[in-house]
Formats: sequence, structure tokens, C-alpha cells
Amino acid sequence: MRTFKTVVHFDGEFDAEKIINSGQCFRAVRLSPEQTASIADSLVYRFIDLDHVLYIRSVPDTESQYLVSCTAGEWNRIWHRYFDFDRDYEQIRRSIPADDTFLTKAARISRGLRVLKQDLFETLITFICSQRKSIPAIRSCVDTLALRYGSPHPTDLEPELHLFPTPEQLSAASEEDLRAAKLGYRAPYVRDAVEKVCSGQIDLQGLAQVPDDEMIEQLETIQGVGIKVASCVALFAYGRTALCPVDTWIGKIIKNYYGGVNPFPSYGDTAGIMQQYAFFVAVNRERAHLKKARP
Repeated sequence: MRTFKTVVHFDGEFDAEKIINSGQCFRAVRLSPEQTASIADSLVYRFIDLDHVLYIRSVPDTESQYLVSCTAGEWNRIWHRYFDFDRDYEQIRRSIPADDTFLTKAARISRGLRVLKQDLFETLITFICSQRKSIPAIRSCVDTLALRYGSPHPTDLEPELHLFPTPEQLSAASEEDLRAAKLGYRAPYVRDAVEKVCSGQIDLQGLAQVPDDEMIEQLETIQGVGIKVASCVALFAYGRTALCPVDTWIGKIIKNYYGGVNPFPSYGDTAGIMQQYAFFVAVNRERAHLKKARP
């Protein structure tokens, strides 16, 4: 079994653990030691883009070399773009003015975090599902959709792995089926999104060619999609990094650290990346606090 095929060198900042815990992707995971004991002496992470599955682990005793399960050609064609390696994140962090003390610290803590360019349909559906759900609950919901409606895609490390369903596959799910998958009140929203994509009323590929405001406007024609969900789709699928989704976590940061004045638009084309630094710190600080509070 030769899971890892290629050694790649990352010139840019990269931390898989931070990426999978940043609230932007819900099927990327760190595999358990039981899954990887026979092949790896370091942590193994899995990412999925459409029908491409990537396993990645660091090369021991190196800082920027990784073993990946794809060929060099596949890395350059698919995953280089997926991880946004054409962007200099170190320079972005250094551009934060010193007087923005919260974001300066958040960016330092979040070093290695990158904004992914994920599949358009999967990102739309997962962020519709994300409304008023915790990250673990979102992961569970998305995995259920994949298991029930997506194609099997067994790998050496995960024989039971399924891909996220295509629009056509998910169209087979009724509203009642979606409620049974724990989507709750979001079920009709997902049905509406699927119907609009399948009918061509929403052209996800075509949206890549329109300005930010027009993209948001079109996404908001989907039932249950407001400015926050639309901004998440624009940022995490289309790479529209000038957009900054404001959820409960970011709202608290704006209130507690910036006197109620949203600082992120002042960062222009990197506003969405700055938001991710802030979100990562807020969510993981709360997670650490809850762990300490457990008896």
C-alpha cells in the first residue's frame, strides 16, 4: 500500500490542523491513530475537492516538506489552487498595523491558516446547513448527506468514504428525507438551493464571472440564504477575500475589541482573511475554555 506518492515543498505558511478547525470546511479531518498506525509516524489529514481525495502529512524533521497522496501533476493542477498557494499569507499578516492589537495577535496565533477554494455546490449546501449549528453538528450533518446521497469513494485509509453528493444526486432527497438527516428547518432551504442549481436558475460556474455585489444578490435569491451565508460561499468557494462574513463570533469581536465599529472592510481585498484569523482565535479560545471547565 503506497498511500503517499509525492514530496512537496511549501513556500507559504501552512498548518493543516488550523485549517480544519477554522470553520470554513466541514469534511476535512485529521485521521485517527488507528487509521494510520501502519503507514505514518506523523499526523495525517484528509481533504476532498469534488472527487479528488488528498491525504497529507509532514515529513519528519523538516519544517516545510510534506508527503501527499497525489502525483506532482495533480498537486499543481488541483491542490495548489485549492490551498491558495499563489497568495503570500506571511505578507498579509505583516500588513496589519501595529495599533490593531487584537488582529495582530490573532494573525500571529493563526499563522498557517489559509482560505481554501472549495467546491461551489458543496460550499453552498454546507453553509446553508451551518445556520445555528455548532461546528461538530455541521460536520455530522454534512457527513450524513455524503453517506446517504454521495458516491462511494473507498481509499486504503478510509474504505467507507463517500463523496459529497452532486446537485443531481441530492435532488433525490425530499424535504422529509433532509429533515431525517438532521437539517431541521434548513431542509426546505437546501431543497430550494438544489432545485435552483439543477434548473440553471442559479449558475454556480457563471457566478465566478460577476462582481461581488451581484454574486451576493443572486445567492440571496435562494430561500434561507442571507448576507452571512452568501458571504461565506463567496469567500470560501470563490475566493472573494474582500468579503467578510459577520456571524455571532465576529459580531462579539467587533463589539468587544472595536467599540462596535467593523474594522474588517478597512483591510480591502484581505478583509475575509483577517476575518478568518479573528474567527479562528475566538472559536478555539472558547473550545479551550470549555475543556478547562469540564469536571
